[in-house]
Amino acid sequence: MVFTSPTFLFAFLPVVLALTWVTPTRGRRFVLLLASFFFYAWGVQTFLLAVIVSTLVDWALARGIEHTLEQGRRRRARALLVLGLVQNLALLGWFKYASFASVQLDRIAQKVGIESLHPLHVLLPIGISFFTFEKISYLVDVWRGHVVARRDPVDVLLFVALFPRSIAGPIVRLAEIQDALRRPQPTAAMATEGAIRFSHGLAKKVLIADQISPIADAAFAAAPGGGLTMAAAWLGAVVYSLQLYFDFSGYSDMAIGIALMLGFRLPENFHHPYSSVSITDFWRRWHMTLSRWFRDYVYIPLGGSRGDGRATTRNLLIVFTLTGLWHGAGWAFPLWGLYHGAWLIIERRRGWRRLDGEVRRAPLHRATTLLIVLIGWVLFRAESLHLAAHYFKAMIAFHGGITPAVHTAATAQALTALVIGALVVFLPRKRSLGRFLTDGIGNGALALRLASLGVVLPVALLMAFSSTFSPFLYFQF
Repeated sequence: MVFTSPTFLFAFLPVVLALTWVTPTRGRRFVLLLASFFFYAWGVQTFLLAVIVSTLVDWALARGIEHTLEQGRRRRARALLVLGLVQNLALLGWFKYASFASVQLDRIAQKVGIESLHPLHVLLPIGISFFTFEKISYLVDVWRGHVVARRDPVDVLLFVALFPRSIAGPIVRLAEIQDALRRPQPTAAMATEGAIRFSHGLAKKVLIADQISPIADAAFAAAPGGGLTMAAAWLGAVVYSLQLYFDFSGYSDMAIGIALMLGFRLPENFHHPYSSVSITDFWRRWHMTLSRWFRDYVYIPLGGSRGDGRATTRNLLIVFTLTGLWHGAGWAFPLWGLYHGAWLIIERRRGWRRLDGEVRRAPLHRATTLLIVLIGWVLFRAESLHLAAHYFKAMIAFHGGITPAVHTAATAQALTALVIGALVVFLPRKRSLGRFLTDGIGNGALALRLASLGVVLPVALLMAFSSTFSPFLYFQF
């Protein structure tokens, strides 16, 4: 079940909202837990039991870690922490990387004359990368003393399974929602704010991302055959950059909006990433909850920037290789991570780590950063080095004209959505439409909110109802 499906929009969500609001406070978490189990089981029934069992193991281990720390038995507490990390990473490794690893082993075996090893085909459960990191953060935070281990397993189960963000984030830490876990208390103000945020996210997904996606799909599909022209290649890369942003930030907006209507305030996941003036700035604005997770649970424990230049370089390369691997099993993903890690190292060594605030020649820095990011997205979208090589070749091949398949995909509707999306993205960050919609004051902001709920939301709902199935891009991670 996805947020844009008619089943979710016109059946599941209204029923869950109604039940949550009419149920007494003490019973709301049980309603939300059952709803979350149902939501997840809708698409991956066979994996739900593994999620529940793994989460209960984490609950017991967290209690054990806290208890042994109170007794001063730090070594035993560390052993329990390691056990928790192993069981979570083992699940992630099996479901996400076993198939890829077995294919690589099979290729090696065939090259040395060994018969096929019959590669594994393990189904990837949606959301596993997200809730695995959340479960790890819970264990580590208990170990560090940042949170108290929950006595009630329902709290931990709801923390992991809460349906607005169980599939594609934001990546949440227990401390950020722990008060609401036991006593969810949605208010009218939260419901209004959540409905506006949800409509904004739905519009991003179905009115922009889904409308322009055929252009990017056509461009990347044409690359291996050699028929992709230079203009079409660059158009496809630009379109995919916008599609990915509106798709993923749209999901995050919808998740945050639904959670608000249910009484939870989730962390922000995007902050005008395409207005960044450096790659360092970009990673403080793109998928912010993932960036903070790697910073707090990998980069800083490795030593962060406290050592010499070599140590910092090593730590950055480790973090961004893992960032790439987190996104998927395939050689293109870690290479994409190393690409960004290399740029971060270059910025550090050259003194180019520009962040917020006034920057001289900001438009130039912004354009340069956007170009670097766009090139990286080609590698990210290609998913294989073979396809990426063909695509990069087309981008510099100076073939005239436009690829017929891309020309066909570039309908008036798609181009209109592309222009609107580009205008929204390239607005100065101080004139953000999303921020004005949620935080603006005065008649203009009120009129925009009314238009969002009274015009944009119905149109987006109609488009979602009439369009074909279109999963969010980050579901594959």
